[in-house]
Amino acid sequence: MPKSIETIALERRIDALFARYTLPGSPGAVVAVMRNGAVEICKGYGLASIELGVPITPQTRFRIASVSKQFTVTAALMLAEDGKLKLSDPPHKYLPELPPLPVTIDQMMRNTSGLPDFLELLRLGGHGLDKPARPDDLFAACVRNRHLNFTPGSRFLYSNSNFLLLGRIVEKLSRKKLGEVLAERIFKPLGMTSTMLAAEIDTVIPGLATAYLGDANQGFRRAGHAYPQGGEGGLTSTVEDLLIWSRHFDAPVLGKTLPATLAAAQPLNGGHANAYRRGVAVGEVRGMETVGHGGLWPGFRTEFLRVPAAGLTVVVIANLGSIDPWRLAHTIAAEALDGDKRLKAAPAPIEEKEIKPITGTWFNAEEPSLFELAWRNGEATVTQNGLPFVLGRRADGWLGAERGSFEFMLKPGRNNTLRVDLGAGRILPFRKLGKRKAVPAGIVGTYVSTDTEATWRIERQGDGFAVRVGGPLIADGAPWPVTGIDADTVDIATPGNWLAVTQLARLERDRAGKIAALIVSTGRIKNMRFERTS
Repeated sequence: MPKSIETIALERRIDALFARYTLPGSPGAVVAVMRNGAVEICKGYGLASIELGVPITPQTRFRIASVSKQFTVTAALMLAEDGKLKLSDPPHKYLPELPPLPVTIDQMMRNTSGLPDFLELLRLGGHGLDKPARPDDLFAACVRNRHLNFTPGSRFLYSNSNFLLLGRIVEKLSRKKLGEVLAERIFKPLGMTSTMLAAEIDTVIPGLATAYLGDANQGFRRAGHAYPQGGEGGLTSTVEDLLIWSRHFDAPVLGKTLPATLAAAQPLNGGHANAYRRGVAVGEVRGMETVGHGGLWPGFRTEFLRVPAAGLTVVVIANLGSIDPWRLAHTIAAEALDGDKRLKAAPAPIEEKEIKPITGTWFNAEEPSLFELAWRNGEATVTQNGLPFVLGRRADGWLGAERGSFEFMLKPGRNNTLRVDLGAGRILPFRKLGKRKAVPAGIVGTYVSTDTEATWRIERQGDGFAVRVGGPLIADGAPWPVTGIDADTVDIATPGNWLAVTQLARLERDRAGKIAALIVSTGRIKNMRFERTS
């Protein structure tokens, strides 16, 4: 079919965006643009395997990570339609090994359950993606935990536990492996012949791209992981198959109400909106609503983006961790929508002069929460829990996180504070952190978390302090450095080859002033108790 001049021009603009990844020896990405069911662009850039010199094509398979969640949810919704599952039920009704927490399956689908992320539960015990684990180890982390981050339904907080458990519920009710259920009920009927659940890392997957970290300046290296994956992120797929899936939203085959049920809104308990629906999230491109999801796994990154009002789908999948499919997909969508009268003008870019007066480290002791605001690579960048993210301009003077996987907006407040919106109506004052307090010597000791079975031994290390971490899967991991913040809070860093993250620990003291416990908060765990035992 001949291309329109508009499509040719769009393709050339996309070529320019990905030109750097077509240089010899570079990994890259695959890009697709579909409008009203017609595929306008579907093209690979760079290499699926540097070692073998194999190029990326529309048929190349990738790990799509959390884009898998909407398929797990769809399988569960099908079981609900079959009368085998109620969304108002608690997960322990179907998985009796779980503790009886006041959580519903629907809250799990919407990331409002308050269940801590199992990846974080294991990491607090010293175990990360680079160390081998079995599926039962991941489930056991959920079984041990009795902690909730907040009252279920009151807030949004992304948690992989929700979808790991949902996948196991599907298996329990279907008496089949999740991959079989997805293949039989979704992939085969739709013709998604290149999509499969690859739970084990040693699964042979024809045409699978190799994942890489680094960039052309640093050099590329293979990205490794040792974790099995389930309903939270185990799918491998192609860009063509994801276009078939996107078309199902517009012309449903599996069930006429399923796409609408995925995207159906449900406010939080306090009436505040939740942009995360059921396995998909709602956002916007220049004022036009989007529905989609991203995926992140060592060396693999995906963005599945739909603009329903325009009949537009953009998919970007990369096999290089330094590529940003979220930003690229949104840029491509705006280019594809150029001339649409519903498209609002692009907001004015944030300028350095706006950020320079408020750069620095900001802290709220009550939450507790700490972040650094800096002007980096020509953008306003926040680093929180060790992870950087870029701010974009929002309405009414707010600057907010570009992505919707967490909630964060800021604006200058009174008396040299920043007002920070952490979602669900929680707007808190943050103050610039001055000279950090020293880590109190009384922190030395052993702390245990029953929710993770993690043991932290805090000891002196040279002129400072460090945590020796052990848990159910590892006896004694590498030391984690401890630095002071204020008299009652310390910052603990977890080194890593892929992600280096941090967590805050609030010091809880007894009546005599002795430290009795650490109350630990990470990106996806809030206020978990580590009791002092010695």
